[in-house]
Amino acid sequence: MAHYLKYGNQELKVGLADEQIKLVMEANHVELPTGTFHALIENALDNPIGTERIEDIVKPHEKVCIIISDSTRSWQKPGMILTVLLDRLGKAGVKDEDIIIISARGSHRAQTADELRFLVTDNIYDRIKVVDHNCTDEENLTYLGTTSRETPVKLNSIAVNSDHVILIGAVLHHFLAGFSGGRKNVIPGIAARDTIQANHKLALNDGIGSGGNPLVKSGQLEGNPVHMDMLEGALMLNPSFIINIVVDDNYKLLKAFAGDMVKAHAKACELVDRMNSVAIDRRYPVVIASAGGYPKDMNVYQPLKTLCHMLECTEPGGIMIMLSESREGFGSTDTEMQITGYYNMLDREKALRENYSIGAHTGYLYADTAEKFDFIYVTGFSPENFTKTKMHIVRTLDEALKLAAKLQGGKLSGDVCLIPNGSVTLPRILR
Repeated sequence: MAHYLKYGNQELKVGLADEQIKLVMEANHVELPTGTFHALIENALDNPIGTERIEDIVKPHEKVCIIISDSTRSWQKPGMILTVLLDRLGKAGVKDEDIIIISARGSHRAQTADELRFLVTDNIYDRIKVVDHNCTDEENLTYLGTTSRETPVKLNSIAVNSDHVILIGAVLHHFLAGFSGGRKNVIPGIAARDTIQANHKLALNDGIGSGGNPLVKSGQLEGNPVHMDMLEGALMLNPSFIINIVVDDNYKLLKAFAGDMVKAHAKACELVDRMNSVAIDRRYPVVIASAGGYPKDMNVYQPLKTLCHMLECTEPGGIMIMLSESREGFGSTDTEMQITGYYNMLDREKALRENYSIGAHTGYLYADTAEKFDFIYVTGFSPENFTKTKMHIVRTLDEALKLAAKLQGGKLSGDVCLIPNGSVTLPRILR
């Protein structure tokens, strides 16, 4: 049968014989109760996990801080969630002037007033004070202590000085934290830059040249030092309540979870795993994956999840073919610097340790993958941008398959695994 993979706004045919394609990896179908966005949020608030209802937690005249994600995650529709939440807070006697909303942008760029207004809706923006977190504004950060992994926990003072903190976010697999959502709205969300840097550096092993920690990866919470450090720091703030959502591949709300930061988040993580973790019995010598087409492959930075998921199912030294049009270039100056600014992995790692960012880590992972695998990148982005790495840059999938055959001595051999939606589908090898 014919197989097609998304690339930008196109679909490219996989020119391989059926007998070579041993696995087409797709997300699992999970049956869930349906309902409108509003109804699903209401249901979560009516049935909190590990806490009382929010109406029974807050009291009149108490200061309530609500933390939402920033405009890079506007698909979470925080304005719609806030509409339901604010109605309940109002019925509990909390006045608008006692509520403040912080957009948890971590170390992302500053947002405009129009972007904040769009996030929360006009009605809410005109009623409630909305603040854009600034990770370098030391005057408005409060030190709460140091984690057991030596991360100094400095958080937005507004949140620290509030009677209640409510976190609003979404849960997906995350290449550093294991899963997004929950504690991530605190660290990195409303943390100081040095807090974020110290936490994220835990993704690397101790000592120059030792590379990344294998326990820091998508879907991994147990033993993951980045997650455990985030959680320890977030518990210093001790949020009163969270609302976390889980969406499908088209960002349609499937289920909402509310209640205790740890317990409700854990339930959301379980659902994400049920949906998107796919059990496989072995690694494959050839893995071909699409990031999922535009906008998931809009630049080099965006398909990082796809790259990480391919690493979970490719044999050591195998062939990885990743489709990412990358029409908008690198997407991150830090990613660009890692790929174009250094000739060897040791210098890349030194730079990453000295000035850690997720963008830089992304570039490092691309270059590191090309050191360990035959990594073929199907892209419209100029090959000249990758000459300091061992990445193979081609324009078409057919060209990639010909190159893969050449790398194997003239004929593509070995079983092939296809991942049509690499940004979502996480392979897990059965132990």
